[in-house]
Amino acid sequence: MKPTKEKILLVEDEQDIRHALQYNLKREGYEVVCASDGKAALALFNKAKPDFVVLDIMLPHVDGLEVLRQIRRENSTPVLILTAKAKEMDRILGLRLGADDYMVKPFSVGELLARIQGILRRASVVSDGAVNGALSIGSMQVDWARYDVTVSGEPAQLTPKEFALLKLLIEAKGKVLSRDHILESVWGHDKQSQLDTRTVDQHIARLRRKLKSERERIMTVATAGYKFLSSPARS
Repeated sequence: MKPTKEKILLVEDEQDIRHALQYNLKREGYEVVCASDGKAALALFNKAKPDFVVLDIMLPHVDGLEVLRQIRRENSTPVLILTAKAKEMDRILGLRLGADDYMVKPFSVGELLARIQGILRRASVVSDGAVNGALSIGSMQVDWARYDVTVSGEPAQLTPKEFALLKLLIEAKGKVLSRDHILESVWGHDKQSQLDTRTVDQHIARLRRKLKSERERIMTVATAGYKFLSSPARS
């Protein structure tokens, strides 16, 4: 079954890779807009308002990490970064800046398509309000149906991954969740995946920053994982 016509911004400076990915994405039913450098990518992002971004890190004019940084200032659109095998620090920085996933070159087009579909599917489930109603947790308001989180009245601007992570932690009702469990639940991680538990740590760190005064509700349990402390009153 073909996916709905989500629009994907593909940012890749290597022409052969860009053309191959564009062809395969279109064949899967996606609408695709392309940029070959970071400056053009930012302009196209603001103009096209894509549903998903595939973003190479090594770009002319403005590098991919800066593109990601600027996207994340005001937008939670899912972003998957592409990086060279040797550039582990780029992957770590990308996750810290809010990338939802990454793939290392060279990669399988089939796996890339599966990653995109998985991220979009999970974002859709979250935004459709898989959990009804709202929660009040201290100064934090969580509206599941509207895909909305505020802290002291200010929007938290969570990415789909961060929202899904917060949802998982809250629904655990104080139970400690291991990093492997979180990877499997939020990322669809399996043993063949290139993701590792540092992905969870990076997203937890970003989520804590965005929760501001409520950040300490996400507790690290040494050697075990994470848990969320709350006594929410359902509205």
